[in-house]
Amino acid sequence: MQKRALAVHDLSCVGRCSLTVALPILAAAGVNTAVIPTALLSTHTGEFTGYTHLDLSDQLSPITAHLATLGLHFDAFYSGYLASGAQVEQILSMLDQLCDSETHIFVDPAFADHGRRYSLIDESMPAQMRRLCARANTIVPNLTEAAFLLDRPYPGEHYDRTLIGDYCRGLLDLSAENVIITDVSFSPEETGIAILSRSSQQNEPEFLFRSKFDGVFHGTGDVFASFALAGLLQGMPLKPAAERALDLTHESIEWTLREGQPLRYGVQFERVLKKL
Repeated sequence: MQKRALAVHDLSCVGRCSLTVALPILAAAGVNTAVIPTALLSTHTGEFTGYTHLDLSDQLSPITAHLATLGLHFDAFYSGYLASGAQVEQILSMLDQLCDSETHIFVDPAFADHGRRYSLIDESMPAQMRRLCARANTIVPNLTEAAFLLDRPYPGEHYDRTLIGDYCRGLLDLSAENVIITDVSFSPEETGIAILSRSSQQNEPEFLFRSKFDGVFHGTGDVFASFALAGLLQGMPLKPAAERALDLTHESIEWTLREGQPLRYGVQFERVLKKL
């Protein structure tokens, strides 16, 4: 039977990120994907100025109430960028109304990068996001978000495997079953991910790396997370799903650079969808 997911992210009219990434990737993986937008932006907030932003908080409860009458079963609930910390309460209500014990709760915190919160995110978000992560099966923070969720200082470029292992175990203590930390790098030539599951025989994360490209690639966290969830919904175990997601994200960046596309519009993940 076809899998069904509910993706709860913002919608940017221009720039590959959030719902404009999640929906096509999950659809290409054969997943019937419903969406609830948390905010509407004219563009994403990286490298663009003058963008518009409409907080859709007043629509979340009515949409949730209506969907709850339809009797739908969601195999996965996939949350990403939220318009504010206050929206977390509404997302928790969605979980209660729209999900059941078989729904995989997949949370991309999506509120910070490079040591700081996104421009429209208020200071309450880390504490509120911890509440959502506590309900998750899998969380996929980047390094900045991992530090902020644990109320730790951002380590910058000065950290080692011991620190990342400590972060992974700390994030599991929030109650998640699986943690994937992205944007992990121990050398200028490589970047990758750290993976740790509560069910793991070892208490240390596994690391996967690929070559690092010069530049800032907007939306790649959303691309990676969407590819990873696609793999899980296709029945792949966590590590193979994460490794394929890393490969496909890497290849998406390669396509973008090869064709000389402006980086602020995101990476060409469309080129690799046939590999799902």
